[in-house]
Amino acid sequence: MTLSSNWASLQKAKKVTVAKKAKKVIKTTPVEKKTPWGQPTKIMSMVYTMNKEIAQHEQDKKDGKTFQFKSKNDDTNVQLETVVENGASAVGNKKATDIGKYVAIDCEFVGVGPEGKDHALARISMTNYYGHIILDEFVKPREKVVDWRTHVSGIKPEHMRNAIQFKQAQKKCADIIKGRILVGHALKHDLDALLLSHPRGMIRDTARHLPFRQKYAKGKSPSLKKLTKEVLKIEIQDGEHSSVEDARATMLLYKSDKGEFEKLHRTTYRANDKI
Repeated sequence: MTLSSNWASLQKAKKVTVAKKAKKVIKTTPVEKKTPWGQPTKIMSMVYTMNKEIAQHEQDKKDGKTFQFKSKNDDTNVQLETVVENGASAVGNKKATDIGKYVAIDCEFVGVGPEGKDHALARISMTNYYGHIILDEFVKPREKVVDWRTHVSGIKPEHMRNAIQFKQAQKKCADIIKGRILVGHALKHDLDALLLSHPRGMIRDTARHLPFRQKYAKGKSPSLKKLTKEVLKIEIQDGEHSSVEDARATMLLYKSDKGEFEKLHRTTYRANDKI
């Protein structure tokens, strides 16, 4: 009886040991897991997209394309054209190229009057919500140009060869912004230059947006260059300005805080108040 009992105990202990080993093997055996959100695929997709954009950037540099952003974190130039293409692919080409409900505007000026200190409209650019250009015209100043301000404005005398008259620019802009939300930076200057007004409730001014002013300029009006660098983490206006680039930047800034823009405007302005 004693031998039989010991044998039974040994057999039981052996089974327990085998079961533990098996459990340990099962626990430590590597298993290839596929996360429900497909993380490996997403990472590879991001790497592929990044490499593709870098390669495209290098080719664009060789081709001499303009409207480039400079990344804050490295020396890679990220083109605004890429932003436009991404927006177009997300919503479809037709919607991306329509004027739509939102338009962004920016103007470039030259110097007129005594010592060229007064401003005169010389270029007007407008884009839609997705950054697609809906208007980009050089405009003949109504006074003699004293200072072209080329180093800032990018405007040169040769640009005036095919420039339109001020009245034409004014009408084109007025027709586009009518009934639409107008986005820009320090919009009063652009509207004053065009001798136009627009309902305050339909204006989204990145220079006057309170959260931007409080966070980036101690309550004052931040520059477009600073806002784009701080909010979007990209740089613009490195040398000559481009009104297309600046218009696109203002629209991106608006989109980055759209909810707060709309909330503040619902509580601040009446629809028919003019600026």
